[in-house]
Amino acid sequence: MTAQTEAAFNGSSIDWKRILFMLTGVALFIGVYYSPPWSDAVDPAGKHFLLSREGKGALAVFLLAGTWWVFEVVPIGVTSLAIGTLQALFLIRPAKKAFTDFMDPSVLFIFASIVIGMVFTKTGLTKRLAYRMLMIVGEKTSMIYLGVFVVTAALTHIMAHTAVAATIYPLLLAIYALYGEDNKQTKFGKGLFMGMAYVAGAGSIVTLLGAARGAVAIGFFKEIIHRDVSFFELAYYMFPIGWLMVFVLWGFFMVFFKPEKKTIPGLRDKARDLNAALGGITKMEILALAIIGGAILVMSLRSFVPALQPIDKTAIILMSTILFFVFRILSIDDLEQIPWNIILLFAGAMSIGFCLWETGAAKWMAVKWLALFQESGGFIFIMSIAFFVMIMTNFIMNVAAIAISLPVALVIAPYLGVAPEVILFAALVVAGMPFLLLVGAAPNAIAYESKQFTSGEFFLWGLPASVILMVVVGLAVWFVWPLMGMPISVAP
Repeated sequence: MTAQTEAAFNGSSIDWKRILFMLTGVALFIGVYYSPPWSDAVDPAGKHFLLSREGKGALAVFLLAGTWWVFEVVPIGVTSLAIGTLQALFLIRPAKKAFTDFMDPSVLFIFASIVIGMVFTKTGLTKRLAYRMLMIVGEKTSMIYLGVFVVTAALTHIMAHTAVAATIYPLLLAIYALYGEDNKQTKFGKGLFMGMAYVAGAGSIVTLLGAARGAVAIGFFKEIIHRDVSFFELAYYMFPIGWLMVFVLWGFFMVFFKPEKKTIPGLRDKARDLNAALGGITKMEILALAIIGGAILVMSLRSFVPALQPIDKTAIILMSTILFFVFRILSIDDLEQIPWNIILLFAGAMSIGFCLWETGAAKWMAVKWLALFQESGGFIFIMSIAFFVMIMTNFIMNVAAIAISLPVALVIAPYLGVAPEVILFAALVVAGMPFLLLVGAAPNAIAYESKQFTSGEFFLWGLPASVILMVVVGLAVWFVWPLMGMPISVAP
């Protein structure tokens, strides 16, 4: 018997905690899937929403995946494979549908964004940007936090937060390398990478360019309320809230992840020397910047140029991936370095999101939850919507979270004298900031690649961060938005 085999049979090597949480997920799946039929959800108009066998199965998969993702009982990408497999095995959805979602355009968008990050690293652009940033922000680690957070948030105003995270991530690796702790987990490392993920979400709510959720929500709003919300109206109301969250999150990470070192002595001089050693910008760097800049420009212009609107943003950003290989900026060896664990993570997230939507389980949950607050005051109702969207967007794509909750909320709102505008904006704020699960947003998973934190740690620290988010939303609804002229209530 080999040493490895002996170790496998050694009782001390059994990870009982892992087995416990693995079985917990399985027990939740079995308990929900085989439970008796659940009661219908009923909206204020008296319409009934049945939870079918398939819908109950979708909830069962949802609970198993959530448990396994949080406690990382298997690699997060493998949990995603279980999502598609369980749908097919238990006849919740046909295999063709369940697994087709794994190659949804949103997944390919994340793939292309990660490739952009790889290009920044390979060409040397990452180090060039990192050293220049450190020359500006100096040696204080608190200012390094702030500099990274401000740059990340600002970039999400003009490009998708997934692409921003993929671009900033290698820059953070370069900065952390100068911290002098090798690849060890540190408070500074946790704060740097988790903070990047958090503020990428905070910045992305400010304009329609940061993520697709804004355009989808405005589309629903126009269809139901028959009023359009312009690009600049959205930015007007979202700018103070998004940037308030950026600076609040900076304070959050300075309190809970205060760097072990207040300063990195000699960092500015070292960054200056390293930057000088890079020499002038190369032709390869210029070519990479031209390709990336072109893709970002075309994606940004889609919001303003009607002729470009039919072109899917995934096709645009994938064109940049193709050009990287055409011009030999990347090679086949680089393709093999793609973090497929992260790609599979989001593939599974798309599959469970569509599963909840198509089986009616998501609509059933939304109606059940919001119906609990149909007799409450307007402020409580608004906050209940925000809370529901915040929780759902951690498990399924934020576009789906908006799609299942906004129509129901806009139907209930008039009964409580709540203006539709405040529901739209409150939902958009929380939809952009899933702080609990890696699957909530691509920046979360990209930050996870740093290995500075576990999925359990991300969830744990996401709890107080989510509480802070809800407080900020409450402040916006109660004080900030009324001061800016947003209607909060109407005559019921």
